[in-house]
Amino acid sequence: MNRSTHIVLALLLGLGSTLPAVAADEGQIAFNNHCRTCHTTKEGDNRLGPSLHKILGRKAGSSSGYAAYSEGMRSSDITWDEATLEKFIANPDSVIPNNNMKPFKGVTDPAVRKKIVEYLKSGS
Repeated sequence: MNRSTHIVLALLLGLGSTLPAVAADEGQIAFNNHCRTCHTTKEGDNRLGPSLHKILGRKAGSSSGYAAYSEGMRSSDITWDEATLEKFIANPDSVIPNNNMKPFKGVTDPAVRKKIVEYLKSGS
C-alpha cells in the first residue's frame, strides 16, 4: 500500500468512532426542528410544554412541576414507550384526543420520528 492508501484508511477508521455521535446529533437536530419550540430534554426545564427528560416509562400528564396539561393528557392511561411515542409524534390527536399540542399536527416522515424517539430514549 502506498502512503495515500494509508491516509485514506486511517481517515475511514477514525470516522468509525464518530458514527454514534453523528446519529445522536441527527436525533437532536430532529428534536430541535420539531419539538424544541415547546419542549426541552433538560430535567425540570418546563416551558410551553413539559420537559421530556426521561419520558420513556413515565405516565402521560405526570411530569412534576408542569401544571398546564390538557384534560385529555391527564386522563389518558398511557405510559410512554417507544411505540406510543412514535405514534404520538406522527399524529398526537389520534393517540390522545383533546391534547394541547396545537398547532403541532405531527411528523409525517417515519425516519425523522425514529430519530426523535431514539434521541429521547438516549436520556438526552
